[in-house]
Amino acid sequence: MHRIMQQTANLSDKTSVGTSEMKRLTTLILGGILCLSFASCELLEPGDIVNPNVDEEAFLQSPNAMQTWVNGTEKNFALGIGAYCQLMEILSDNYYNNYSRSSNVFDFPRLLGTDDDVKDLQRYVGNMREAADYAFNKVARYDKNFTDEEKFKLYYIKAYSFILSGEHFTGLPITDGGEVKPWNEHLQLALANLDHALPLAGTDADRAFIHTLKARTYYRLGDKANAVAEAEASLTASADYVKQVVFDGDNGVNNVAQEAIWGNWFQPLPRLDFLDPKYFMIKSNEQRPICIAKAEENHLILAEAALADGNVTAAKQILHRLLALVNARPVQTNLDDHLEGRFNGGTKHYPNSSEYVVAASSDDPFRSGLVLGRQTPHLISVPYISGTSVSGDMIDRCTTVDETLELVYLMRQEIFMAEGRRVADLGIRMPVGDVEAAHTPSARGYTEAMIPPFIPLNHGLDDFTMDEATRRVTITYNMNRVIVKNKNSEYVAPFFH
Repeated sequence: MHRIMQQTANLSDKTSVGTSEMKRLTTLILGGILCLSFASCELLEPGDIVNPNVDEEAFLQSPNAMQTWVNGTEKNFALGIGAYCQLMEILSDNYYNNYSRSSNVFDFPRLLGTDDDVKDLQRYVGNMREAADYAFNKVARYDKNFTDEEKFKLYYIKAYSFILSGEHFTGLPITDGGEVKPWNEHLQLALANLDHALPLAGTDADRAFIHTLKARTYYRLGDKANAVAEAEASLTASADYVKQVVFDGDNGVNNVAQEAIWGNWFQPLPRLDFLDPKYFMIKSNEQRPICIAKAEENHLILAEAALADGNVTAAKQILHRLLALVNARPVQTNLDDHLEGRFNGGTKHYPNSSEYVVAASSDDPFRSGLVLGRQTPHLISVPYISGTSVSGDMIDRCTTVDETLELVYLMRQEIFMAEGRRVADLGIRMPVGDVEAAHTPSARGYTEAMIPPFIPLNHGLDDFTMDEATRRVTITYNMNRVIVKNKNSEYVAPFFH
């Protein structure tokens, strides 16, 4: 199995970062891009080479220690987000791993505490949290030039680590070497850190970002009133903001989700073909950013809340506003994707012509425009912030809560495509890693993955039939309808139970 996180995987034999490992975490961060922008930094030898003799104490005594640490923490945050996007996309019904250079069991889905990818994802959230704590508890004692902007970044990174833990694991430690706590406690800790971040937000966009993360967290907790209040506060602060993590191809800070998607390892579910590739390369070493929050999420939360109240009319009005926002988002035009043959030596052929029509299930109508023709001389256009196949007419035709809710989940799937968000909507959670389980008695209740009984196994999430003669593709499971049918279960649609 291809290991996508070697830098972090070697931090420790534990699945969370212990106190004794902080020097190694320091070394990891210092070994990255930390001082590249500081010509006078004492951590550099002549010629801008990182000094291999720098230890933790020398780092802490150096000029700009906090700025250096925050830069490194941001770098590792970006790498973690990329890893989550890559693996969560194949764990969902968005993408199928049609190649071999990534997990071949997440597609099943098979989620074990012995899986290196499961443990690496756990390490990433632990490292985000510990890097932020190290800044507050250690670096700040040496470098008094600790700006509000730096504090803001560290608080939201720490909060995001708890959001990822709460959305994707049954339970994890909340401190290094601490007891394993259930997912909902992680989300409560995310809220506490977001409360610290909010007064430090320097712009309306930053305030909208924090309010959106709070709305997202309350949403997952099923707290409709607070989720709605935060979503409205975000849209009041900024109606169209986007928050992204950025990468640096010139310095090896790469978006591994881009490597898999632009590199043709993954194939999208045919009805999502028109959204692929969200991450592309039009110049050498280009590494596309990943959205971690955007205004669209607030409309989706408000629409679902209205439907939980039985108000179809209000939900449809919200969806029309959302559609206007999505349609105003930028699109990459004239993209040459002719090397994408929708097979590329993989195990499964995918439709590769705009002549194909796609049905979301055998009970759904066939729709055109979902599959793009990519072969020479065709150039394609792809939305890279948000896109959707939903039209105003589709919204208007909805008459019931369930019909409209299914459309909400289709829009969630399309708008968050390639951002690692779909798995949480499907109710799938990973177990705690086996090493953590062996060392922490409280982990024993969290060693099994949560895979809802309505999730199809044996690659069923990605299954479809394709008739090359008639150019018709039928998806086996319309998972948005499955979500709606199970909306009162404990696993999905948190406002409905």
